Parts: sequence; C-alpha cells; structure tokens
Amino acid sequence: MKMALISVRPKIADKKSNLKTMKCYIKKTKADFYIFGELFLSGYRCKDELRNLAEPLNGPSIKQIKKIAHENQCYIIFGMPLWDKRIDGLVHNAAILVHPDGKVNNYNKWFLPTTGPFEEKIFFDEGEELNVFETKHGKIGLLICYDIYFPELTKALSLQGADVLICISASPSTTKKYFETLIPARALENTVFMVYVNLVGTQDDLVLWGGSQIYDPLTNLLVKAPYYKESIVTCDIDLKKLKPARANRTVIRDIRPDIYQDLYNISRYHKKD
Repeated sequence: MKMALISVRPKIADKKSNLKTMKCYIKKTKADFYIFGELFLSGYRCKDELRNLAEPLNGPSIKQIKKIAHENQCYIIFGMPLWDKRIDGLVHNAAILVHPDGKVNNYNKWFLPTTGPFEEKIFFDEGEELNVFETKHGKIGLLICYDIYFPELTKALSLQGADVLICISASPSTTKKYFETLIPARALENTVFMVYVNLVGTQDDLVLWGGSQIYDPLTNLLVKAPYYKESIVTCDIDLKKLKPARANRTVIRDIRPDIYQDLYNISRYHKKD
C-alpha cells in the first residue's frame, strides 16, 4: 500500500481553506492513503473557537472529504474537533479515517497534554475506545501525538491485529527529540509499521517541526519528510514483511496479559487491599 505523508501548515479556524489544501495535496500524487496532521481541519491553536469549529461525524466537512475519497478511490486520515456522539456538548480531539466507499471511522485521543503551552484538557474530553479498523490493504490503528508516549495504547492495538499504526501529531520543536526516539521504539516493541505525520510551521506560539516518517517492524527508516518545511512524501509499505519480522522479534507472542492486571493493581489510583 502506498502512503502519502502530508506535512503542511493548516490555517487556524479556517476549515474552508484547510479543506482546499487537503484536496490540492491529494491531487499532487497517487496514493492509497493520504495522511494529514492533528486537528488539521481546524488548525491546532483554536482554543475557545474549537466549540464553533467542531462537527459531528456526518457534518459538512466530512461529507466533502467523503466525496474526495470516492473520486480518488483512496483513504484519507486527518485530525479535527469532533462532537461526542452520545453526550451533547462534549468535544474530542479526533483522528478521522474516511474510506473510498464512504465509510467513516474515528479515534478520539486518549491522553490530552495540559502542561506548558498545551491546554487540551480544558477543551477536549478524553477518548475511551481503542479500535482497529479494517481496510482493503490491512488493519489500521490510530493514535494522536501525546498518545505515543503510552506504550499500553500501541500494545492494545497490536494485540487486536493492527498491521500499521498511524500517529497524527502537532509536535513542536521542543519535543522533536522525544518523538524521534519513540516512533521506532513503538514499531519494534509491537512489530508493526509505524507511520508518523506531523504538522509543520507556526500555530500561534508553537513552532512545529514536520519530519513525518515511517519505520518498518524492525526499525528500518523507510522515509522521512524534511524538517520545518511543507512537503508531501510517499512510501510503499509491504505487509509481507510482518511475518518474518514477528518471527525475528517475537514480542507479540511473548506478551503476558497478566501484567496489565498487575499495572492496574499497583497504579496510584488503584492500590491493592
């Protein structure tokens, strides 16, 4: 499957312009998957405007992207503020997967950074579901930015059969070193292809470093976008590499599920009696 990693700067609170940008980049090259960064539809630093920019899964922006996916017979992944489907008034930081047949999946970010320049818990509700999504090319698991710091999430997705983990991000230059350490680690410890797509340029007071990249299951770097520059890079992923990688590094076979019960019990919020 051919992945197109699109590192560009979205305009803050300008969905119309950002949709136009998405359509423009999708026309630039042929791919099976086109992947944009975290909150690309709205821009990252919208703060109180997020509630006005949020939409439901059947909202007008996703309808437009469904049309683009159908016309190009491709999958499109991007970030947006999404209204909760059950509780009126709650907004999620979501990753959206639009299929060429019009099907739409979403993943709501679990871990919301609220420290330093980040204020996500002020505006968003935490996600609660961890699903793997079937495509005609393979099984996809989605993550958003800070989620990659928590190996339990990627392990949960890989144990559900994910072939490819895709993390969309809005990472500033101050965290570049950390992400570039974690991306190959998550690939190896789960023997999956790890795809990372970051925004680039400025978002209010943040400078985002771009550098979108893909690692194979044995931490070979397959492609990397330039730093601090808008770009689109493509890469063909061969899922046939998964079986020999999992024979070489048997981490999925050797995981002991009881450790997760132990983690629950020793957590500072859930002590043993």
